[in-house]
Amino acid sequence: MPQLEVDGATLTYDDEGPRDAPRVPLVLVHGWTANRHRWDHQMAHFSERRRVIRLDLRGHGESTGAGVRTVAELARDVLALLDHLRVERFVLVGHSMGGMIAQTIALAHPERVERMALVGSIARMTYSRGRGLLMAASTLVPYRLFVAANIQRAFAPGHPREEIRAQIRASAATPREVVMTLYGAMRAFDVLDRAGEIRTPTLMVHGYHDVQLPVRQMLRMAKAYPDAVVRILDAGHELPLEKPAELTDVLDRFVSEKP
Repeated sequence: MPQLEVDGATLTYDDEGPRDAPRVPLVLVHGWTANRHRWDHQMAHFSERRRVIRLDLRGHGESTGAGVRTVAELARDVLALLDHLRVERFVLVGHSMGGMIAQTIALAHPERVERMALVGSIARMTYSRGRGLLMAASTLVPYRLFVAANIQRAFAPGHPREEIRAQIRASAATPREVVMTLYGAMRAFDVLDRAGEIRTPTLMVHGYHDVQLPVRQMLRMAKAYPDAVVRILDAGHELPLEKPAELTDVLDRFVSEKP
């Protein structure tokens, strides 16, 4: 896999699809404790006819590096990769924390983002009492148990247990320092009061059964956006894994519209 050195981190990424496609590249950004393979279904679909770029955020997947304290710093990593690849304008798709990164980029560089899709994401982090207690207990339980509790509740009831176990193993491979530091970064993330500044055409896709970031929080964000398109799917928080084909179809219809 190609890699790029950025500020003490080695970012692993994929850059696939035709370079001469008429539409701008699609950039896929994963969420907390995940990796670029969250987007396998979308990567396979979209790269047949347009350039698609995805990466492992620093400290995740096959990327190295730690010490990032804010979502804005992760956004700088994404932009550094796109600058390296000489991609000036793009469609940005972010899941969960990746959606926070996407909003940060759209606010800082609106001229570069043609369209934006926020998948299971919000503009201001607000934790439920249960989630707060889970995070508070994180220092008292083994790291793997903490990760398992978070991943288990990210899926809607009835999701295959073997797939959940596989995702727990993958997430537990993310260093604890990275996970806990970025938990703090997400907790501090708040661009809700600036949402009205984002004029980029935006799609918000959310799972009806999402208990990590409940639908009501997304709808609060949607109200603040000047012109948001909202789609609700019968899933939990992990839309790219729970409903890959449905998510791809919703994204395809949105990103295929003329700018």
